[in-house]
Amino acid sequence: MIDVEIEDAAWTTALPEAEALVRAAADATLASEGAVGEGMTLLLTDDEAVRDLNSRFRQQDKPTNVLSFPALQNPDRFLGDVALAYGVCVREAREQGKPLAHHLQHLVAHGVLHLLGYDHMSDAEAAEMEGLERAVLAGLGVPDPYLAGEGDHDRPPPVA
Repeated sequence: MIDVEIEDAAWTTALPEAEALVRAAADATLASEGAVGEGMTLLLTDDEAVRDLNSRFRQQDKPTNVLSFPALQNPDRFLGDVALAYGVCVREAREQGKPLAHHLQHLVAHGVLHLLGYDHMSDAEAAEMEGLERAVLAGLGVPDPYLAGEGDHDRPPPVA
């Protein structure tokens, strides 16, 4: 079961279809990995809430676009939680010249892939994860987000 919680009304003011977009992206990502039926909570919130989560759990006192919190393996097939910050997502979409709806679906796919165990700490991991994101998004009719220069998702700099 996918539970979508909209904590910041700015999401639905900007995107009345926000809940449907989030569900579609999460469902498509799960289906791409054969994980249909897995549960999660997707939280659409504000920058301050994400900043607080980022500070408490990652020791980074700043908001970020998306955070994923994988659950321990459990019999209920609950994968974990994903939180998205409205202000950061809107700013990034504007800077990258893409619709907020597309950016939201990309970040949901990205967050769900983290719940499924994917990461992007190395170039090889990033390439694999980005390929999966591109495939999911193409199925949703969303253009390749990396062609627009979205970047490396906090990937650490290469070691010299």
